Amino acid sequence: MRRLTVLNIAYPLAPVGLDAVGGSEQVLSSLDHALAEVGHRSIVIACAGSQVAGELHAFPAPPTDGPITDAIHAARQDAIRAITADVLRRERVDVIHMHGLDFYSYLPPPGPPTLATLHLPTDWYPPEALAPPREDTWVHGVSESQMRGVPPDPRLLPPIPNGVPVARLGAAHPRKCRFALTLARVCPEKGLHLALDAARAANAPMLLAGGVFPYPAHQDYFRAEILPRLDRRRRYLGPVGFVRKRRLLAAARCLLVPSLVAETSSLVAMEAAACGTPVVAFRTGALPELVENGRTGFLVDDVEGMAAAIRRVDRIDAALCRETARRRFSIERMAAAYLDRYHMLTRVAAPA
Repeated sequence: MRRLTVLNIAYPLAPVGLDAVGGSEQVLSSLDHALAEVGHRSIVIACAGSQVAGELHAFPAPPTDGPITDAIHAARQDAIRAITADVLRRERVDVIHMHGLDFYSYLPPPGPPTLATLHLPTDWYPPEALAPPREDTWVHGVSESQMRGVPPDPRLLPPIPNGVPVARLGAAHPRKCRFALTLARVCPEKGLHLALDAARAANAPMLLAGGVFPYPAHQDYFRAEILPRLDRRRRYLGPVGFVRKRRLLAAARCLLVPSLVAETSSLVAMEAAACGTPVVAFRTGALPELVENGRTGFLVDDVEGMAAAIRRVDRIDAALCRETARRRFSIERMAAAYLDRYHMLTRVAAPA
């Protein structure tokens, strides 16, 4: 297959990199590195502070010392439009790949075929996102459950499941400890307060890792629901980079995923499996596609079920978790699927 030039466009309000907090930013980073490693050209439009393997075209990052307002968001969208137009004037781009929740607000001018990955629940997007007006523009999701019920459309392609760096994650083998772990953005929909309640009910120590973004709802949630539940045995660590995340996941007794929304995927559940750690998750969204109940973890319906599962996770085989991750969750599988899709889109796009 011929060498491609792929332009990835990130969400305007979060940096891209291997240590990124958001799932879409992690997926974009993985694709950027995979493209560069096999000899394709990767161009990334993302905010300042992003770390890429290819070529970065950056715009100012949102401020971290105050709330992110609509005006700040709109200014970053304007910057993406301007940089995209400039890149397309200067470069021969084969495929554009968009990742932001708001991608429909800054669709590129007519030109190269464009793919938008829906990383979030489809009801979080307006109708024009699922059927973009721009010619040669396609959308797809990241799991079967996410796309269930979405009306068929010629521009809607089959989902491509996410992947994680299974080999790098599996390289860590620290001694197993007794703590349960949560690893997520600290915001209401992640339900982290319920994980703290479950750990307390199970009389288990727990570590909570993840960033609190400068959105008022996120910060209010942290103050009202997380801080009052912390104590000497249940602690908040803040955001963690890849190396520390891997060490925590590998050492944890289990990972708790108490999400209150229909998760479209769960990179951290895949990462835990790659580290040989069972997952205890609410039975929502794509989590039943990732957690094999009774084999690689447990699916539960409430805090009481999560507490009971924490007490039984020692029966889960770490080697089976790792083998499942190697077979199902690798970045190599995800990247190969995206490369096939990029090549397909270059073949079916309308002639210029």
